[in-house]
Amino acid sequence: MTNVDVTYDDLVDLLGKRLSIEELVDRITMMGSGPEGVKGDVLTFDIFPCRPDLYSVEGIVRGLRGYLGLEVGLPAFAVTPSGIDLRVDPSVAGVRPYGVGGVVRGVELEDRLLRSLVDLQEKLHLTLGRRRRKVAIGIHDLDRVVPPFTYQAVPPSSVRFTPLGSAQEMDLLEILANHEKGREYAALVSGNPLFPIIVDARGTVLSFPPVINGVVTALTPETRNLFIDVTGTDLEAVSAALNILCTSLAERGGRIESVSTRYADRTLTTPDLAPRAHSLGLARTNALLGLRLTPSEAVDLLQRMRYGASAEGSTIRVLAPAYRTDLLHEFDIAEDLAIAWGYDRYPRALPMQQTIGMPLPLNEFTDALRVLMIGHRYQEVMSMTVASAVEPVATPDRVEIENAIAEDLTTLRSSLLPSLLNMFRLNKHRELPQCIFEIADVVVDGRNARHLGAAAIHHKASFTEAKSLVLSVVRDVGRAAEIEPVDDENFIPGRAASVVIDGRSAGRFGEIHPRILDAYSLVQPGIAFELDVDCLGAA
Repeated sequence: MTNVDVTYDDLVDLLGKRLSIEELVDRITMMGSGPEGVKGDVLTFDIFPCRPDLYSVEGIVRGLRGYLGLEVGLPAFAVTPSGIDLRVDPSVAGVRPYGVGGVVRGVELEDRLLRSLVDLQEKLHLTLGRRRRKVAIGIHDLDRVVPPFTYQAVPPSSVRFTPLGSAQEMDLLEILANHEKGREYAALVSGNPLFPIIVDARGTVLSFPPVINGVVTALTPETRNLFIDVTGTDLEAVSAALNILCTSLAERGGRIESVSTRYADRTLTTPDLAPRAHSLGLARTNALLGLRLTPSEAVDLLQRMRYGASAEGSTIRVLAPAYRTDLLHEFDIAEDLAIAWGYDRYPRALPMQQTIGMPLPLNEFTDALRVLMIGHRYQEVMSMTVASAVEPVATPDRVEIENAIAEDLTTLRSSLLPSLLNMFRLNKHRELPQCIFEIADVVVDGRNARHLGAAAIHHKASFTEAKSLVLSVVRDVGRAAEIEPVDDENFIPGRAASVVIDGRSAGRFGEIHPRILDAYSLVQPGIAFELDVDCLGAA
C-alpha cells in the first residue's frame, strides 16, 4: 500500500466542483482508496499497489470526475509527433536493455505541480520500479538540450558530468562513491563493466540511470517543456510508467508529444496511449457480484470508471485507458463495475447458504504442537518465508524468485534453522537462556512442507538437552522414534543425530557448529532441531 497526500484546494481546483473534505474522503474511499486521515487541509489516502495511476492528485481527480459523473467515458489524450528520436544503443542490452521517451509541452511548474510530479516519480520508483531496479525515470528541461538523444552504455571512467545535488563534475565511478544517490543505488550498476547514460546530440549528459540526472536539465519554475526518459529491465513496465507520467501532466494542461524510440531491430512510438480492448460477460459478472445489471446499466457504470464501453447482447466490449496497468482478467473490470455500483448500496442480507467451517487436520495438529512447545518453555516466533540465498547454514536447494523485491529476499526458504539463528542474532543483547520455536511452511523439492523448528542458546546447551527435547515431543504426540548418528555440517561432528519414525527420516537435531554460531555473531553454545510435521502426525 502507498500513501498519497493531496491538498484540499489543489484537489477541488482540479476537480472543478467544490465538495467538503468529508464528502471528498467518503467518495474517494468508495472508489477503493483507504482513508489514512486528514491533517489540516492535507488528505491522505492508502492506494493499492495495483493502481499506480492513482499515485498522484491528478490521477485521483481523473478517477473522481468519472465516479461523480462529472466526466465519463474514456479519457481523450491528444498525442502529436515531436520529431524527436531516442536511440537505444545495443550496448545497453546487458545492463538495462529497455528505454522509452516522451515529451510534454506547455506545463507551468508552479509549486503544487512540481511537488506532485516529484512525488509521483518517487512512488513509481518505489513500487512499479522496485526501488529503481526494474524502472528508473528521468524528467528533464527539454529546452536546455539538443535532440536526438542516445541511451548507451559506456566505460564508467570515460564520461564526466555534474550530477544533481552537486557542484562538482565527476565520472560515473566517482558518483557511485561520493554522491548520496550514487551510494544508495550503486548496487544496481556496479557489477557491470559498462554503465548506462543518456546524452543529447552534443554529448551533454542528461542522466545516469538508474542513479541520478545531470544538473544541466534540472527543472526550474521557468521550465515549460519536458523530456521524460524511462529505462529499465522490463519493456512493459517502463512503458506503463511513461504513460502514467504523461497522462498525469496532461491533466495539468500539458500537451503530449510522441518520441520515436529506435532499437536496432524496431522503432516504437512512445508514449503509446492507444486504449486496450477487453470483454466482459455480463451474466457471469452479475452472478459474481450478486447484481442484476442490464447491459445499458453496465455500460453507464463502466463509463463512470473511465472506460469506453458498449454492449453486444450480454457481452460488454470495454476499452481501457493505457495508464491502467492492473487489468489482467475480466474479474478486474468486474471489480470496477462493483465500485461504480457502490459498495455502500449493497443490501445487507444473510448468506443464501449456511456452512460450518472446520480446521484442517494439519492445522489442528500444528496448534497441538504449539501447546507442547510452550509447555517446554519455548517461545514462538514468526519469520518470513522469503529468505536470502546466502546463509551460513547449509540447507536443501531453495526455490529462486524470478522478480525478487530485494537483494536479500531472493529465495523461498527450505529450512527454519536460518530464521531461528537470525532471531538470536537480532536479540543477542537480551538475557539468556533464549529458547524459541517456529512451526511454518518451507519449500522442499518444489512443494510446501510444514516443519517444526526449535533452538536454544545458553552456556549449558548440549546434545543431551536437544535429544531429551526431541524425544519428549515425539512421545507427547504418541509416536516412537529411533535416534541414529548422522553427519551434518550445521552441527558439531559426533553431536548430531537423525530422528527416524516408522523407517522414515523425520528430521535432525544437535549442537550447532561454532563456525555457524560465529557467522551469526553468537558466542554462547546453541542447540537446534527441525522435524517434519507430517511425519510426526502421520498416525
